[in-house]
Amino acid sequence: MIPEYDKIVIGSTLPALLFAYLNQYPVFFAKPERPFRFDYFEPALDLQCVGIPATAQELKTPSGLKKIGIPKYLLWERLVFLLSLEGLLPLSDLCDKMRYSGERIVCTNEYSKIYEFSFNTCYYFRDDNLSNLVNQQPVKENRYLCYDYIAFNRGGKLELDYLSTNDDFVSEIWFYSSDRIDGNTGVKDACIVSRLTEEQLASADYIETMARFKMEAILKEMGIKGPYNGLSPTGRPKYYTLKTSHMHRVKTRITHPEWEVSDNVKKISTSEKELIDILQQRDLNKYGSLKCDYTLPA
Repeated sequence: MIPEYDKIVIGSTLPALLFAYLNQYPVFFAKPERPFRFDYFEPALDLQCVGIPATAQELKTPSGLKKIGIPKYLLWERLVFLLSLEGLLPLSDLCDKMRYSGERIVCTNEYSKIYEFSFNTCYYFRDDNLSNLVNQQPVKENRYLCYDYIAFNRGGKLELDYLSTNDDFVSEIWFYSSDRIDGNTGVKDACIVSRLTEEQLASADYIETMARFKMEAILKEMGIKGPYNGLSPTGRPKYYTLKTSHMHRVKTRITHPEWEVSDNVKKISTSEKELIDILQQRDLNKYGSLKCDYTLPA
């Protein structure tokens, strides 16, 4: 027997999960789209309605302190948890691909078919691993967010948390407590954020090594040095140069094809901010005891 749903949500972006949770619709996705580690809400945002305590942090930047609020991925994870409690994530993250046959959606993993279902209305928020559900228009120019993770092998004890530039290539640099080293050592690694076209991604001028070199040049221009290395023959203090290495690059597409609505596939125009405003007005006390204990990382 093939399950039939009245209304479903397809997609795993934060707006998709917010919409599904507010309306109590089941969610299906084949490609989890967890928000970027360093995407934050405004400091004043209160999410006590879903058990997330209000938390704020100040980051050190070249121009002063920058206030940030709750990381967006924390709300995303919380919504996944609450939807699961309601039985509204039938496949969790077990599905790798979905295909619409005209009557039903077939879900598969890397080995075989794992589920199929039909629906009356689908609220579609995008899923790159779903085929045949909507007619998409080709994108004129594909643009990507690139995240280059850089290890500081020497000189990682920086008194800096964030800096931004006016360039799409290395537009932001986030400095965070290193995940490679256990304990509160004070050593930081970096994540470089760039906004690149598909043509730029294929160019040697924008490869991972060039992003690392540009970051080092920016830090050198700011006067940031490596560890102390004694005195020179003239009595001046000497410092090692910074030593870094590239760990890995992650890219995500930020331009997506337009698609046409149909009788049973709908598009939601409500923004993420509007959905959060609605969430804050809801009485969700049934989860009041399920508090989210969370401390912002250093």
